[in-house]
Amino acid sequence: MTAVVPVARRHAREAYERLRRYFIVALQAGLAAGLAWYVASTLLKNPQPLFAPAAAVGTIAAAIGNRIRRTAELLGGVILGVLVGDLIINLIGAGPVQTGLVVALAISLAVVIRGNGAVMVQAGSTAVLLGTVEPNAPDLAVPRTANALVGGAVAVVVALLLLPLNPVRVVHRAAGPTLDLFADQLTVTATALAAGDAEAADAALLRLEAAEVERQQTTEVVAAAREVTSLSPWRWRRRAQLRRYEHAAAHLELAYTNSRNMARRVVALLEVGEPVPPALPIAVETFGQSLRLLHRDFLAGRTPDIARARARDAAEQVGWARAAGLGFSGTIVASQLLIVVGELLQASGMAKAEADRITGVHEHRPDSRPYPNDR
Repeated sequence: MTAVVPVARRHAREAYERLRRYFIVALQAGLAAGLAWYVASTLLKNPQPLFAPAAAVGTIAAAIGNRIRRTAELLGGVILGVLVGDLIINLIGAGPVQTGLVVALAISLAVVIRGNGAVMVQAGSTAVLLGTVEPNAPDLAVPRTANALVGGAVAVVVALLLLPLNPVRVVHRAAGPTLDLFADQLTVTATALAAGDAEAADAALLRLEAAEVERQQTTEVVAAAREVTSLSPWRWRRRAQLRRYEHAAAHLELAYTNSRNMARRVVALLEVGEPVPPALPIAVETFGQSLRLLHRDFLAGRTPDIARARARDAAEQVGWARAAGLGFSGTIVASQLLIVVGELLQASGMAKAEADRITGVHEHRPDSRPYPNDR
């Protein structure tokens, strides 16, 4: 029971962070659905307005950070389906065989013009709708196209004008848990390295690998924030601040990748019993601290001098570990630590040349040869 409670708390905390991160999307989708229905049904007198709110929700929820492109894909797919469906049905009538032929041709045409999955789905679903209607039923081609246009346009208006997200706030909320998660697992890795516990290190590695989902969600949120600051006049003043985050995010993504590689080498090091100088786990833990401090400095709007100082301390500890003597995997762990420290320094706004000078990464490139125990 005592082991279950911390896990349940962690899952509850992660669920809360996800809800807090995407609650604005839920609000946007609800508002867009209601407005799209009203425009299609009341203003345009469309007898079949259902697809308008569906298109609005699909644009809002399925294309965070790419609402304009999603609307174009939505409309393009519907138009393809309408053109192919009308042509085939007028020539050979409606029915199960005709429906299959219409769908195959519509999706094939979408592929020919290099449409992606969204275009193919809309082309195919529109073709199904047109191929299965009764011959004496009202023509659905024009209403379907109008609904697609209404739904996509309303979604864009809601996302960029009526209820635009706060780009800086959502990036903070998205990046914070991700940074904390990586920093926490680096602490676990450092503790396992100091204790010689390969199982604990492997558990931390598995958690770091699973955190790729959170990292991708953070990338989505940054893309959405970029779109809003580019297109929403209410958020233009946030452009300069968001550029800082985008610059940091690019380097932190590389730091995440190399941190996982480093953790994988830590597991290999412990499994074969290589020497572990005390400075090596200290360096791993210190780098994790610098990750946390970087986010706090960004939140406070101050220059991340404290995070940089801790990153320098981590690089210094790596130097002490090298001097004490490392094995094959230990040498790679040290080299990858220097690389992630360099990425963090660049994320903090430091020039690459200065970050390379502090870490000496050109002098200590990690060996890329596979190790027998690597997964």
